[in-house]
Amino acid sequence: MSQMCDVCGLPKEICVCEEIAREQQEIQIYTVARRYGKMVTIVDGINVGDIDVNSLCSELKGACACGGTAKNGTIELQGDHKTKVKQVLERMGFNAEFK
Repeated sequence: MSQMCDVCGLPKEICVCEEIAREQQEIQIYTVARRYGKMVTIVDGINVGDIDVNSLCSELKGACACGGTAKNGTIELQGDHKTKVKQVLERMGFNAEFK
């Protein structure tokens, strides 16, 4: 028997809770200069309760071919990857904008 979603009550195969959560999030993308002038791309505004931040971080690191980390609901990527991150997030169904 198929497992049921706790939120919507639909079977896990056709559950749309994560898609709805992705559409409702307002994600901010910006860059910050760190030590020695190194640029870091910050992805902020992700609701940790709805989205798995660690898997999203892994996908973004793979798409940008860079290192990074997920801390306290924000994702930090090494380098200036604002446009690439926005394209990847929008392809995944998120609403992302530059800050």
